[in-house]
Amino acid sequence: MSARPLVATLAAVLTLGLAPGPAGAAPPAADPGPGGKSTWTEADKAGFGTARARGSRVWFTLQGGRVSEVFYPDLSTPSVRALELVVSDGRTFTDRAADMRHTVTRPDERSLRFTQVSEDRGGRYRLTQQYVTDPRRHVVTVAVRLESLDGAAYTLYALHDPALANTGMDDRARTRGSALVAADARRRVASALVAQPRFDATGNGYHRTGDGWRDLREDHVLDGRRKRLRRPGNVVQTGRISQLTGLAGAQDATLSLGLGRTPEQALRAARATRTAGWSGTAARYDRGWHRYLGRLSGVPESAAALRRQYLASALVLAAAEDKAHPGAIVASPSAPWVWGDEIKDLSSPSGAYHLVWSRDAYEFGTALWAMGDRAAARRVVDWLFGVQQLPDGSFPQNSDVAGRPVWSELQLDEVALPIALARLTGRTGPRTWRGVRKAAEFLVSFRDEETGRRAPYSPQERWENQSGYSPNSIAAQVNGLVSAAAIARANGEPALARRWLRVADRWQARVKRWTVTRTGPLADGPYFLRLTKDGRPDRGTTYGIGDGGPAAVDQRRVVDASFLDLVRYGVLPPADRAVRRSLRVVDEQLRVETPNGPFWRRFSFDGYGETRSGRQWRVTQPGSRRTLGRAWPLLTGERGEYAVTAGRDASSYLTTMAAAAGTSDLISEQVWDGRSPTGRSCCPAGENTRAATPLVWSHAGLVRLAWTIERGRPVDQQRAVARRYVR
Repeated sequence: MSARPLVATLAAVLTLGLAPGPAGAAPPAADPGPGGKSTWTEADKAGFGTARARGSRVWFTLQGGRVSEVFYPDLSTPSVRALELVVSDGRTFTDRAADMRHTVTRPDERSLRFTQVSEDRGGRYRLTQQYVTDPRRHVVTVAVRLESLDGAAYTLYALHDPALANTGMDDRARTRGSALVAADARRRVASALVAQPRFDATGNGYHRTGDGWRDLREDHVLDGRRKRLRRPGNVVQTGRISQLTGLAGAQDATLSLGLGRTPEQALRAARATRTAGWSGTAARYDRGWHRYLGRLSGVPESAAALRRQYLASALVLAAAEDKAHPGAIVASPSAPWVWGDEIKDLSSPSGAYHLVWSRDAYEFGTALWAMGDRAAARRVVDWLFGVQQLPDGSFPQNSDVAGRPVWSELQLDEVALPIALARLTGRTGPRTWRGVRKAAEFLVSFRDEETGRRAPYSPQERWENQSGYSPNSIAAQVNGLVSAAAIARANGEPALARRWLRVADRWQARVKRWTVTRTGPLADGPYFLRLTKDGRPDRGTTYGIGDGGPAAVDQRRVVDASFLDLVRYGVLPPADRAVRRSLRVVDEQLRVETPNGPFWRRFSFDGYGETRSGRQWRVTQPGSRRTLGRAWPLLTGERGEYAVTAGRDASSYLTTMAAAAGTSDLISEQVWDGRSPTGRSCCPAGENTRAATPLVWSHAGLVRLAWTIERGRPVDQQRAVARRYVR
């Protein structure tokens, strides 16, 4: 996963009040109706699930004791902000999720079914919820148990906050019988919430200006019972199940949240799932995931001691593939930090991590290939070349799952890595060859319009906020061109193959000349830089770090571990002198020791992470240094892959990655790294921060490291590359 902000653009957004340039994946924002501003929930998801069946195009997430974003009809389109349960005694208190303590687990390690237990801080009640989606319909269904612990009778309410079609300011809401129905007629998406026992009282209101929560908070009774809202806006719906008291015989209920193109479709689906019953629906849901895992290669010996986390990673990878657009796998089903709630229209209005990067797709595809889902890995290749690739042969910085570009920058590793994935998966026939040829030609002929520099100089590298000569980007481009040459030969084009190999050889021979400094202040001797702006690594050229980091830093003081891909792809040997020296520098500058094991920060002076007080990351002016880029589990996985190439035991790195998972086995983008506020109950070192969770790249890294250890070599290393440059 990359740092998603485009620093210069975002600074302009804040300073000048401008909308960012790239066209958004979501439809244009509607005219805001009544109600407070629609935002998305926090990114630290405790659950992420969907049925394996492709006919059920709905995904749920859990956060903060509630169902958070529900996606429909695809994984670039959240359509529900939250579905939350509220408990009241009708007289003295009304509790919502934020007032309770929560624990989320997966009761079946071979399924993405989740159980959440919420307890009253005063010991009065216990609320247990189980979550699945209906494999036969676009429905999220929740089994609810309310238990009174003190003998008193309680009342249960459901608060539903729709944000249909990725917009939350133009929905209409009404009650139909005992069902709560909402619709966005302009974009033809609708929802319907039904309960068993049925809601015996309902209300529809506008967020913050008359919603059910404010009604209940005032006097602990649902007084506002509007059946219909005349104007579209940011609506919130409330339903009461008074038959559920928490006492014996009145403890169990189910909620079914249906989605569809029309209110009638959504309501029909929700009622059908309610009629089918929770037990049968959950059994079908579990069976679907059991069958999927049964078709894979099985848990490798290297991961036997962390079977739960390995299986969770395999399941998350599979669940993150869009069902309407096979092969499109999103970065994360979350909207961390400002992407969810700070800047209007920044992600139009939600995107960022709900998008597809070809670089991330390469990471996912190689993991899927390693774990035995070869069909899915090939679908990724087919989608990249058949849907996302641009007419000139390049790939957009990112796109939605339908392939519509969103952000507009160019990253040459994203042009090269799809070629390497095609070669790895055997997608080398005429259909893919056309796209491979265009991508390879784009690489060898690329010239940056702004600087006049030719490839392998890249307008952005993998962390997405700097241009220059990056050892990581160069490694990907060499890997891509050697792979393209092999595909060219297979398609009867030996002259093209020779031409591309000549370029690859030249770049491989010069990578150190462009990116290894011998005059830098961090070591006596050569070491790789994160990148150079000018291909002159011994010059003290300065640049702004971005993402809240310093405004001007000598490029010789900025390192990261991305050069390790030179070894992983087979471009340099693991014993290379500059590689070994650079490892020592990176460990001194970026390594973080935690109770769970070692993690690494992305690069020197990184500011993409929470503030020093633990508040969310936000766009800040260059040089503000108010935020801290923290440590990344996926970098621990990459270090483990290097250890394997060097002939060392990498099992401890795999254990560390697994230890970063939460109680429901999901792994975040970042972990707390020992700087304030770590040590407080909220933020233990080595545990997930409030960054994107689950980060699909983190889970792919765990799977790939397990199989790299198992096989004794990187699972995505092309033999043609390694034989040419290393062996």
